[in-house]
Order: sequence, then C-alpha cells, then structure tokens
Amino acid sequence: MQLDLSGRTALVTGSTGGIGRAIAADLARAGARVVVNGRTEPRVDGAVTHLRDETGGEVVGVVADVATAEGAEEVAAREPHVDVLVNNLGIFGPQAALEITDDDWRRYFEVNVLAATRLIRTYLPGMTARGWGRVLDIASDSAVVIPAEMIHYGMSKTALLAVSRGFAKEAAGTGVTVNSVIAGPTHTGGVEGFVRQLVGDELPWDEAQREFMIKHRPQSLIQRLIEPEEIAHMVTYLASPLASATTGAAVRVDGGYVDSIIP
Repeated sequence: MQLDLSGRTALVTGSTGGIGRAIAADLARAGARVVVNGRTEPRVDGAVTHLRDETGGEVVGVVADVATAEGAEEVAAREPHVDVLVNNLGIFGPQAALEITDDDWRRYFEVNVLAATRLIRTYLPGMTARGWGRVLDIASDSAVVIPAEMIHYGMSKTALLAVSRGFAKEAAGTGVTVNSVIAGPTHTGGVEGFVRQLVGDELPWDEAQREFMIKHRPQSLIQRLIEPEEIAHMVTYLASPLASATTGAAVRVDGGYVDSIIP
C-alpha cells in the first residue's frame, strides 16, 4: 500500500514522546508536514530535531498546552490549516476509586476529552470546506474495559469514543472522516512507571512486564505490551486516502485485549 500524505499538514498533540512521537514519525515518513506539540520548548525542540533526523521529513513544533483554551487558540494561530488532526494528548494514573476527587474527575475530563473537542471544533470547519480531512482521537482499551484502578481514566476515554462518533456524524458527506483508535497496553516511558507502581521495582523489566500482563491485563492475546510504532501504523493508514470509507469507527490496536468480535 502507498500511504501518501504529501501536501498534507498533520498536527499531533502531546507528541514529544511515546505514542505521539511515534505517530509523528510515521506521518512524516508518509510525506506529511508534521506539527509536533508539547508544553515545554526544550522537549518540543528536541523532538523536532530528532524527528527531522530520523525521517528526513518536514517537521515543525508548536509549544502550547492544548488542554487549555488559550493553548488551543495559540496552536490555531500558528497553524490555521490542518488536514490531519491527531488528538493524542492524554493523562493516566492509578487511583483508588473512592479517593478520586472532584478535581481529579474534572482534570481527566478536561485533558483527555475537552482538549480534543476544542481542537475538533477549531479545525473541522476548514476540513469540511476543503472537502478532505482526517480527525483521529487516540482512545484506549480502558474505554471499554474500565480498569478498577483507573475509573476516571476509563470514563474519559469512553467519552472520547462518543465525541469521535458524534463528530463523524457532523462531518457526514463532506469527505472528512473522524475515527478513534483504541490503543491497548503500550510500551512507553509512562507505562513503564505505571507497571512499576503495580508490580514493584525489584524485577528486571522483561519479568516485570510479563507479571503485569498476567496479573493486570490477562485478556491480552499477544501477551506483551504493544510498541508505539504499532499504534502509529494504524493512525497513518486511517489518515491516508486509502481509508476514505472508514469513519465513525473505533478501530482497535489492542493486542486482542478487548474481548469482542466486533471492532
């Protein structure tokens, strides 16, 4: 397959590391002009330099906290024309259910849901006016299989699935597609820390990962953490012209974690 995004501009939020940076790299390799986003200048500059060297593509950076209205406005002012919007920004962390405060609930909703919604409202009109565009919201298996240790996180990702489906209806018949990607347990720096919180620091990483999957994610059919590049490949496909008939979908890259035969 030729996944050609030449001439397209792609904005990936929260893309200075982890899944976001892998997505940015894959989109750049497909020919897109990629906008890297993060909250601090050193991290954004470092990611831009790394991605330019790694991919040889056109990569630029925007420093802004898109979890705030002001940050979203700043990104829109710097990059008014976006063809591919990847809402990757998200936070997660374990917390006892009865200890999740009102502020925690609000924070998870604002960062994981409202940030994506603002940017969709910002860029969808331009996409529909041009007759082409892609919106991709990075969700999680936790949207469907709510983890007991992260109810607030699961709630936010469930809401994100609804946001994606709803905006896909708003874009019906325009040539713009809106989809969510259900990412399974993925090997990132943040997840390594999360794994260590649950299984301890004593075991070597390979053993710690295996124990985490057995005890806390036994539904996984691949029985390992997913690599960020595996998520990125699906995002790039969905961003490409080849995925023009896929919209309003929650596409799984979850290693078979969600126990369902329906995608």
